[in-house]
Amino acid sequence: MPDNQGARMTDGRTTGAARAFELLEPLVQAATVRVHAPPGGYDNPRSHRTGPTWGSGFFIAPGWVLTCAHVVGEGGAAVRLTGREVGITFSAGSVTGTVTGRVECVLPERLEERRPGRHALWDLPDLALIRVLAPVSHACVWITDRSRPRFDEVAYFGCTEDLGTPEITGRTTRLRGTAGNGAAIRLGDDDEIEPGMSGGPVVDLARGEVVGVLKARRQTGGGGLAVSVVQLRTLPMAARGQVGLYRRIMQAHDLHHYDQHLSDLDNRRTWTDVHGELPPEEGDPYAGRGRLTPGERTTLYGLLAELPPPGSSEVVRALVEEVRGEEPDPQPPAPLSWRDGLGLLHDPPGGTGEAAAMLRYATDVSVAEYREPAAPGADEELWDWVRATAERLWRPLRRELGERRERGLAERERRRRATAGRSVHGPARRAGGLPSGASVLLEVWAHGWEDVYDWRVSVLAGPAHAGRVTPVDSGVRATLAGLPEALRVPLAEGFRRCDTHEAAALLEVAVAPELFGLAVDAWVVVGGVPLGVQRPVVLRHPAGTAGPNPGGAREHPADREGGDAGARWARVQAGPLQDERADCAGGRPRSPATEWLTGLPDNTVPVHCRAADQEPTLGSLHAVRDAGYGVAVTRRPPPEPGASCAPFHRGLREELADAGRAEVLPLRFQTLRGRAYGADPDAYWATGAGLVWEDPARPLPEDEPLQGDL
Repeated sequence: MPDNQGARMTDGRTTGAARAFELLEPLVQAATVRVHAPPGGYDNPRSHRTGPTWGSGFFIAPGWVLTCAHVVGEGGAAVRLTGREVGITFSAGSVTGTVTGRVECVLPERLEERRPGRHALWDLPDLALIRVLAPVSHACVWITDRSRPRFDEVAYFGCTEDLGTPEITGRTTRLRGTAGNGAAIRLGDDDEIEPGMSGGPVVDLARGEVVGVLKARRQTGGGGLAVSVVQLRTLPMAARGQVGLYRRIMQAHDLHHYDQHLSDLDNRRTWTDVHGELPPEEGDPYAGRGRLTPGERTTLYGLLAELPPPGSSEVVRALVEEVRGEEPDPQPPAPLSWRDGLGLLHDPPGGTGEAAAMLRYATDVSVAEYREPAAPGADEELWDWVRATAERLWRPLRRELGERRERGLAERERRRRATAGRSVHGPARRAGGLPSGASVLLEVWAHGWEDVYDWRVSVLAGPAHAGRVTPVDSGVRATLAGLPEALRVPLAEGFRRCDTHEAAALLEVAVAPELFGLAVDAWVVVGGVPLGVQRPVVLRHPAGTAGPNPGGAREHPADREGGDAGARWARVQAGPLQDERADCAGGRPRSPATEWLTGLPDNTVPVHCRAADQEPTLGSLHAVRDAGYGVAVTRRPPPEPGASCAPFHRGLREELADAGRAEVLPLRFQTLRGRAYGADPDAYWATGAGLVWEDPARPLPEDEPLQGDL
């Protein structure tokens, strides 16, 4: 370890980063493992018969090892990564053991289909999660809750063979920046990264927490690249009614350290103990009573882990915003657990004490809506701890938090009454309709006559916060063929923010009518299933854009109050529904007259069966919009030019009659896509069908993204 990382005190002890390394090294080494080929069998899970080192990894929770995907892919170019068995050698006190593990999942998921060549850099985040296949006792690292690393001194650990035998060693360096939109961390060249260290932990020495996973070294000299552990939040989302893998693992992580902190069965140092011994940061504005003590922080994480998880990422973000008084860092990935919310409260704005901010947040969590009912007394136990801790910090804070909790309890009761349909604000949402929460908004703009497109992905707040838009990501000059790949990661992030345990969030695709043929519903983002099968997908006209007549700004139906658009929307939502062919008559193309469109009943759903980027359909889509229709149907025609549209119109008429009202159509179209994807011949007519859905309660942003530098 370099001598310049700390000074020596008069009693011979080191200070600064050197002292932090001395304190943390035993804990990190105990939790770091060597990854290799699996042992010969399961009859002796502690067998020492191992092959060459593939790389390193580390225990992040009981029974779970985190490493790099390229480590578990070693020597198996044609082997499927997920489900592959590997060997894990680790230390348990003075004893070394070997156990078999199975790869649970890899990130990104597309590595299973598109793996890089030998010696090529694997796609970010290049992570693999391994489930241990035997109950063994082992140590675990402490994972950071911060969404961004701080550029400070770090130590990295992994398996080396400097003396001829494998051992876990550590070196020190500094973080030099980020890459890959924050997914990767650049490491300084203070020391070398040996090949066997890949997959090992990177530890923030000032705070005593793992912030990264070693990924690659530079070809010449020292330094390299690590993956931010925050990328664990991109693990596949759970199916409806299940707890996701990320939340399960972080819950186990926090409960492990909570149990270690409370245990008095041995006198070995815990991570919490060492956190209390780390050298203080110079110039820390929250030193002393401004921060929670390490023991208080561990206890808070443990109490939060004993609660059911939040219903969605937006629940966490809303609580954090309420405490901070400003919107939290929008940098992805989105917060998924209660602990992730705490990570957004470090160094709060306006001079607010960090400890006070975290106690306000914990108070709000104690009265929040959970995915399922909490265990008896779990929320009360959290509140009792908050109240006792507040008295240590500042006695008046306890009174403030008590009033905050009373307001929260009253609001929770109001929400429960509303859910039961007894709210003073009106009845609950009828069965089969869209959820009232946030949706994901995808906007795509064409570059004039160029065959390239700009795009933007945002979170569009629900009717309770109409007009509020939170950006996720944007890009410029993507080709039509390249749009699905360019949008894969941003869309996945948007879904993480908006999906709840009850329902997948709505995807709203706001594009000019000539792009209504964009096959967004057929794109595969996560899980190997098309978007239109996973969730409801609807089309929208972009707000404030020009119509087919140059220079004539046309008002978006969702921007109007009252008038034809409002009446038509209300009437078609209630039903019954009446379909009307807009661009077709007896199988032949036609252009609908304005007078004819405006004279149709308000419960009419105009139907288009031809290509949206060609006449007469393009003009019809504009005319339908101008006539105030908020619900319409379009489709991508089949590739055979002579195919009859009669089955489509017949199937749609039956579907609309069976639906009865428009409010259920987004979910019914999702069901139809699922049936067609599942090879149901009775649903093949719906292939390529799209639903135009101009909900006035969800106004769109009117600004367009910049089209790059001049």
